[in-house]
Amino acid sequence: MKFSRQTTLRAQASVAGVGVHSGLPVTLTLGPAPVDAGFIFVRTGLEGSDREVQATAEQVIATDFATVLGDHDGPLVSTAEHVLAALRGMGVDNATIEIDGPEVPIMDGSAAAFVAAIDQAGIVTQPAQRRFIQVLKPISVKIGESFGEIRPHASGFRVEVEIDFTNPVIGQQAYAFDLNPEGFRREVGRARTFGLMCDVARLWSAGYALGASFDNTVVFDDERLLNTEGLRYADECARHKVLDVIGDLSLAGLPLLGAYRSVRGGHKLNHAVLTALLADRTAWRVVEGEAARRTTRPVGEVGRGIVGGRIAAAFGPDVS
Repeated sequence: MKFSRQTTLRAQASVAGVGVHSGLPVTLTLGPAPVDAGFIFVRTGLEGSDREVQATAEQVIATDFATVLGDHDGPLVSTAEHVLAALRGMGVDNATIEIDGPEVPIMDGSAAAFVAAIDQAGIVTQPAQRRFIQVLKPISVKIGESFGEIRPHASGFRVEVEIDFTNPVIGQQAYAFDLNPEGFRREVGRARTFGLMCDVARLWSAGYALGASFDNTVVFDDERLLNTEGLRYADECARHKVLDVIGDLSLAGLPLLGAYRSVRGGHKLNHAVLTALLADRTAWRVVEGEAARRTTRPVGEVGRGIVGGRIAAAFGPDVS
C-alpha cells in the first residue's frame, strides 16, 4: 500500500467477452479519470445519451446474483465486482469504465483480463494526495448463518474469508490476504468464480447464467471437479471470495484501512457491512497521504490460506 499520491490510467484499454447471466457480447474499456473521481461506469449503447453511475455503495440496487449498480431510472451495470477488484487491487484510484452492455464481461471468471488491461493502459501518478477511509471501531452484521465484520487494523487493508459449503468436494476453506498489487496479481486476481452443476442447471432454467461455461466457471458435482484443466489453487473458491470482497468493498469510494472478516458470506453480506460502516460516522474517518502512513505499519505479503474440504454457485443467490 502506497500512501503518497493518487493514480489513474495512462491510456485506454479494452476487453471483450460475454455477460455471465445474459450471455450477450459486451465490450468494456478502462480509461483515465481526474483526481478524486473514483470509479465511474459510463453505459453506452442506450437510446438517447450515455448514462454514468458512480461506483459507490449508494448506487448498489441488487446483490442477489452479483453486485448491480444503477440510478433512479433502474439498473445500469451488473457483475461489477471483478473489474472493481482489479482496479482497487492494482492500486488505481480514479478510472472510467465504459461499457456497451448491461453486464461486465465475465472473461475467464476471474479478474486476470482486467489486470492485463490495466497493465496495457499503464498507471500514472496524479498530483493530489491519496485519501483513505480508516476504520476506527468494529462494525458487524449477521444475516442468517452469515457473519461479516470490519475492524481497525494497523496494516493497510486485510481480508479474511471463511467458507463452508455442504458440497463435500469443497467443504470448508479459509484464506487471508493483505492487499498489495503484486500479491493481488499473483494470489487472488486469477481465482475464478465457481458453482455446482445442479445450481447452474437451475439458473439456466430460470433465465440466469446464460453465459456460464467451463471456460469461465469452476464447476463441481457432488463427487468431483468437472473442469478438465483443474484448479489454479487448491483453495481457489476461498480466494475468489476474497476477490469479490475487494471489489464489493471498493464501493466505499476510497481505499479502506481496516480488516474485513467474512464467514459464509457473499455480495449481500459485503454490502451490508459496508453500508453499516458508512452509516456510523463515529466508526471511520478520512485520512490522507502522510497522515495515513503514520496510522499504519507497512503492508505485509499474502496471508496463507487454510484449505479443507463444502459450494453453491458463486453467481447464484448469496448463500454459502
